[in-house]
Amino acid sequence: MSQLAPSVASAVLARPPHFLSNTRRAETLSAWALVLPAFIGFALFYALPTLRAFQISFTDWNLMRPATFVGLDNYAELLQDGKFWNGMRLAGWYVLLNIPLQTALGLGLAVAMDRLTKSLFVKSVVLLPYLLSNVLVAMVWLWMLDPVLGLVNHAIAAAGFERQAFFGNGDQAMLTVAAVSVWRHMGLVAMLFLAGLQTIPRYLYEAAALEGAGEWQMFRHVTLPLLRPVMVFVLVTSVTGSFQIFDTIAVTTQGGPLDSTRVIVHYIVQNAFSFYKMGYASAMSMVLALAMLLYTVLQMRILQANQSDLS
Repeated sequence: MSQLAPSVASAVLARPPHFLSNTRRAETLSAWALVLPAFIGFALFYALPTLRAFQISFTDWNLMRPATFVGLDNYAELLQDGKFWNGMRLAGWYVLLNIPLQTALGLGLAVAMDRLTKSLFVKSVVLLPYLLSNVLVAMVWLWMLDPVLGLVNHAIAAAGFERQAFFGNGDQAMLTVAAVSVWRHMGLVAMLFLAGLQTIPRYLYEAAALEGAGEWQMFRHVTLPLLRPVMVFVLVTSVTGSFQIFDTIAVTTQGGPLDSTRVIVHYIVQNAFSFYKMGYASAMSMVLALAMLLYTVLQMRILQANQSDLS
């Protein structure tokens, strides 16, 4: 065995340089072939529409006549638009209602599945709500929470309590929308955390147990630090996705009652396709995109997403 290693090393070194360069070139071409479909999709459906929206944001365009260049007028208008800032505030409020509970429940489900069961059926049931479309989920919950015909209100009335309007009550509408979102997305969050948990070496828990650490101490000092990259991914995608909520609100509340759920994306779509102010809507979407970009960079810097404690 001691003579074999030098012979292998000498054989590798004896290979001509062009052999290594050809191998590397083939690997590079294979990598580009695998990445190219995703890159084309990103360019067609994300990058080019974003650049087009940025261009439109400097114009006055109602979709029926040629666009007129207006410079920064749209951006100046949104700074004075109270409904724009109210939409941003409501979107932020929705994030605060949705993300902490969704993340905590998803993490709890992931830990429970990691410790108690490896069943594929259980994982499928947990993920099932996310596999349903937002519109379908919204319609089902709109029916279930209906003040007159809904099953939930029938149960509330049978228990002797007053029926609730849920989506029709200004104080409850945003809470209800957030609850529906938590129900739909916590399974996906659980699956992401479960994937992260399965990469943590088991000997770390065994060593912590030998040191006398309890379940909570192991979770706090072993599990959470090693889940940091997954936590960053979950928080960034969940928050940016929550700021873009539209379909659930469009189906259930249409921004009401009394604009209590008219979040920023709903207001943008309303300006674009109801008021035909495409330039103004594009300007608002650019501001929202910039805010999400700044949040993502800040979040990744704070949580040091490019570092892993496993190293």
